[in-house]
Amino acid sequence: MAAAGNGPLAGIRVVELAGIGPGPFAAMLLGDLGADVVRVDRPGGPGLGIDPQYDITNRNKRSVLLDLKSPEGREAVLALAERADVLLEGNRPGVTERLGVGPEDCLARNPKLVYGRMTGWGQDGPLADRAGHDIGYIAVAGALGMIGRAGEPPAVPANLIGDYAGGSLYLVIGVLAALQHARTHGTGQVVDAAIVDGTAHLTSMIHGMMAAGGWQDRRGANLLDGGCPFYGSYETSDGGHMAVGALEPRFYAEFAELLGIADVAPDRNDFDRWGELRAVIADRFRTRTRTEWTVVFEDSDACVAPVLSLREAPAHPHLAARGTFTGAGGITQPAPAPRFSVTPGSLRRPPAMPGADTGDVARDWDVPALTATSQPPQEAPR
Repeated sequence: MAAAGNGPLAGIRVVELAGIGPGPFAAMLLGDLGADVVRVDRPGGPGLGIDPQYDITNRNKRSVLLDLKSPEGREAVLALAERADVLLEGNRPGVTERLGVGPEDCLARNPKLVYGRMTGWGQDGPLADRAGHDIGYIAVAGALGMIGRAGEPPAVPANLIGDYAGGSLYLVIGVLAALQHARTHGTGQVVDAAIVDGTAHLTSMIHGMMAAGGWQDRRGANLLDGGCPFYGSYETSDGGHMAVGALEPRFYAEFAELLGIADVAPDRNDFDRWGELRAVIADRFRTRTRTEWTVVFEDSDACVAPVLSLREAPAHPHLAARGTFTGAGGITQPAPAPRFSVTPGSLRRPPAMPGADTGDVARDWDVPALTATSQPPQEAPR
């Protein structure tokens, strides 16, 4: 049984300068793992008009409201940085320097601080000062061009690949590595986490396959991008879809048998007949509903699964049994991940309301100036 605890990062203090997208998600992840995350919100908010009580990426955090453009606000942030292990910011290059809370300012007050910077283009390069969003970052990194059907425009994978995989997760990896270095050597440093860098890094295996001649540099023509008829999704009779990943021969044999095409399907190794094989598989899947096919494959190693919506996913029997999703504050949401046998992460706090924790943070972090410079909490947008 897992011992009770607040996560493996319990005792780590993190300052997050409020932003949008990958920065808040990275700070949430650190909070899920037990860190004491203080989010510095600014008067007026980030400008997205999202009711903060539903912003799950601000769970497991506390919030103070500071005007970084005022001398008092700047000093309050530096006081927090002096007591923190990590500071995260997601502004364009040079913004925090102009505000007086850049890396040099903060490291002068706390030489062991890990200063994490989250941007799309990075801190240098021709595009460093340009605006951007996830889709543009993954486009130039080569990831977007891989996704979708041959002969059609690239499919947009929400903002999961760039913002969160290439951005947030690489920022967290960098921060934890730098934190280990700081604890070992007593020296902090700046972590430059760029979405373009992280997304490019995610394509490492594909670049290797391409160099070896095992991947074509075009969409929908390869083993893992929908070009292969036994690795893709198929529509069912009720308009649902089933995901097929029967790559290995023994898994494919079980898949073909359960689908009922073992005696009629062309040889899967005959690449010239892959179009014909795809048609056979598609025709067969259209004969039953998604639920019926789920029952057919659920106890097999055929590597077939129903394609569920966001609302459906929490009810999947396996995810429900593992507690992959949880309910907190009336919001169904993913539980902390990954899992730890001794120091499990947990949902300790609902999404932080701007400025609501100023008094507690001032006391706990011994930063009395926060009380004098903070503004009253904002009302949630209606």
